[in-house]
Amino acid sequence: MSGAKGPAPDLPGFTFTESIGGGGFADVFLFTQHSTGRPVAVKVLRAEHLSAASLGQFQVEANVMAGVSAHPYIVTIHDAGVAPDGRPYIVMEHYPQPHFGIRSRGGRLGVAEVLKLAVQIACAVETAHRASILHRDIKPANVLTSAFGDPGLTDFGIAGVQADDGVTAAGGVSLGFAAPEVVLDEHATGSVSSDVYSLAATVYALLTGHSPVFVPGGDNSPGVITQRIAQGTTVPLTRADVPRSFQHLLNAALAADPAHRPDRAVSFAQAVQDVEQELRLPATPLVLVGPSSPAARIERSADDDEGTRRKPRVVSVDGAPAPA
Repeated sequence: MSGAKGPAPDLPGFTFTESIGGGGFADVFLFTQHSTGRPVAVKVLRAEHLSAASLGQFQVEANVMAGVSAHPYIVTIHDAGVAPDGRPYIVMEHYPQPHFGIRSRGGRLGVAEVLKLAVQIACAVETAHRASILHRDIKPANVLTSAFGDPGLTDFGIAGVQADDGVTAAGGVSLGFAAPEVVLDEHATGSVSSDVYSLAATVYALLTGHSPVFVPGGDNSPGVITQRIAQGTTVPLTRADVPRSFQHLLNAALAADPAHRPDRAVSFAQAVQDVEQELRLPATPLVLVGPSSPAARIERSADDDEGTRRKPRVVSVDGAPAPA
């Protein structure tokens, strides 16, 4: 995220602290909320982008994120409104540490940490899908880091809301992390499968510091990257400490044909758990929230010596046991 291009708004009940950054259409500022004394991140639409369409899109983002932000790995929405100068804003939980686009540069993250992150981010994506929401722009820069080091998926600004007759969504995707069917078809609106591709591309980047269609030291112009995507070409993962099983999983999830990918984000997460077990790491819990069921954490059965079955139990979002 680059620097803010517009001024901070004057918001009643908040005191401006500093600029955090800016994206394509909005700026983000750090404020202090008077009533609680807590720092909050405020995303504000830039004045030059004010229009009926952009206002509607901004409101969709607020509604979409608020609908799923109770999940521990999705950034929490506290409030939304319109500033006195007419710019709409969203008040969000402040994640003070660098986002994972920065933290993963140079392939600095260890395999165990990336496996854990892969499960946690997949849980956030699966929860959105269970609420009939497609993210459509999953990438490392959209995974923030809380004060406690936990990931927080954000920026549902081009998220699509699934409906019986299709998907409504705003345009625009991140070329290095978007699925081939989305990049190559200007009418494509995204799908669960394309989100799974972007999820895998994000996990790949956490290991390498770059997207799977980016060649370090090579020609990475948009036209060349689009050609690689059209040919189904990805850069081989060469880290010696990444187990072959994890490489196979990422290759499958990055398949050009959506039918060859894991069918859901939770399927991807469970496969990552299998890799954790292979490495004798503790399985990262699956925290899932669906519209028709309470949060469910899926764990391995204690009597499953081979780790081929998982035993679900019902828990609250914060992990406290609840009666089934």
